Amino acid sequence: MILEKTNIEDIILLTPRVYEDDRGYFMESYNQKKVEILIKDKFVQDNESESHKNVLRGLHFQLPPHAQSKLIRVIKGSILDIAVDLRKDSSTYGKHFKHILSGENKKQLYIPIGFAHGFLSLEDNTILNYKCSDYYNANAEASILWNDPDLAIDWGVENPILAEKDQLAENFVTFENPF
Repeated sequence: MILEKTNIEDIILLTPRVYEDDRGYFMESYNQKKVEILIKDKFVQDNESESHKNVLRGLHFQLPPHAQSKLIRVIKGSILDIAVDLRKDSSTYGKHFKHILSGENKKQLYIPIGFAHGFLSLEDNTILNYKCSDYYNANAEASILWNDPDLAIDWGVENPILAEKDQLAENFVTFENPF
């Protein structure tokens, strides 16, 4: 597995070694011993979602003490994955990292605690799987508006399909930041 630091500190792009032949492929999608040099989290919950093309989910995060780091991977289809730095003391506070993850490229994105996460599905029937470092807690759920002008994220879509909670999310400059 190749671990690659990004332009935002603590966000890590992982590329597994994929062994392909005429039968298909094999890859090790996660190995704690191989990633612990940069990723110290213990993951306790796996989640999976399926989304149609132009579904946008996010920008979500869990409030402390239930904050979560995530390891995102796409099993089928593709997404534009976004992580926004909410860490007030970070030199990249308010900045975002984006990358296309797909079933084809098999790359994964590690997002530590202190980031909001969202994604745009680029294909129908896209299946996303992600590991979390803490259990989901409905009372700790929070989100920031996907198209907040202060974040200036270019999602590449004007009218995505959104859940009601994502339409009603808070603005970046007014949300009560616990990080």
